[in-house]
Amino acid sequence: MSNDAALLMLALGRILLGGLFVYGGVRHFFILPAVSSALAARGVPGPRLVLIVGSVFELVAGALLAAGVFVRPAALGLVLFTAAACVLLLNFWDMKPGPERETAKNFVQSNMAIIGGLLIAAATAS
Repeated sequence: MSNDAALLMLALGRILLGGLFVYGGVRHFFILPAVSSALAARGVPGPRLVLIVGSVFELVAGALLAAGVFVRPAALGLVLFTAAACVLLLNFWDMKPGPERETAKNFVQSNMAIIGGLLIAAATAS
């Protein structure tokens, strides 16, 4: 594979991965009450503020990753963000067996794959 093709794939991968977080960060502002309630139900103090700060971080770090700027810190920050979101919102381990638990498990598995992509982005950053 040529170096140009590899660089193009790397840039496209960062854009897609970063864009996922930009979209998520923006989307949270449209569903603040629902997500704030979910965080409050999990016992998170100041859930609305936590959600706003987290969403701004998600948006900014995603944009940096997509733009190829400060890739390593942005990607590693998003690793921590994604892991925290899993623990705070996708507590399948506390759910009774059934469709809701399976859905939460699928989201956790998807997030683990996203964390893998973020680690690859961090490792390949120059």
